[in-house]
Formats: sequence, C-alpha cells, structure tokens
Amino acid sequence: MTSPVPSKIKLHKASRMLELQYADGRRFSLPAEFLRVHSPSAEVQGHGRPVRQTGKQNVALVGVEPAGNYALKLIFDDGHDSGLFSWDYLYQLGEHQEPLWQEYLEQLRAAGASRDPDESVVRIML
Repeated sequence: MTSPVPSKIKLHKASRMLELQYADGRRFSLPAEFLRVHSPSAEVQGHGRPVRQTGKQNVALVGVEPAGNYALKLIFDDGHDSGLFSWDYLYQLGEHQEPLWQEYLEQLRAAGASRDPDESVVRIML
C-alpha cells in the first residue's frame, strides 16, 4: 500500500518544523533535527550500515523542494541536501516519530555522543 501524498506542506522556519497535512485529517509536525538524523541519504544511511549523526540539535531547514511527484528534497543549514524524502518515508517518519526519536537518543547515549554540536566537537578533539 502506498502512503498518501500530503495535501499541504509548510516549513516553519522559526520553530524548525516541517508540517505535513493529509486529506484524511492527519497532520505531522517533524522537527528539522529529527529529519536530518533520519535522512535517507547515503551520507546518513551509509552503505548497509547507518552513520551516527551527532551535534545536530540546532540544525534548521532552509528549503523544501519537490522531487518529481514522489518526494521532497530537504535543504538543511549544515549543507546537507542529498536525501530525497519519499512520500512513503515521510509518512512513516510521521507515524513512528516518537519510537524513532527515542531509539536515536538511546543510540547516542550508548555511544557517549551528543546532540549538542559544541559537545560533539569537544568529544572528537579529546
């Protein structure tokens, strides 16, 4: 089954949220940090093994572009813009946002990593 296409897409730059609204009334508000660390790009997903994303707490979305009739290209202020977020992937992120976020936080804790970009730099330098 194919996930629905959003009927409305709105980027809220001040709150760093991407809002997706659907014809059936469902609405997802996805934070930029959440989208950045779950980017479907090879840079994040790796080649068979995901690459842990750290220090993305303050990342913002600076642009949203359509990619054909099947996806969005999200442009982040850290220069990342290579992931195409398909309608299906965006819907899955919206539906499973809370468990995916908790899993991400747990992975960071287990690795001794941080969402804070300043702490990430310090940890790497030490």
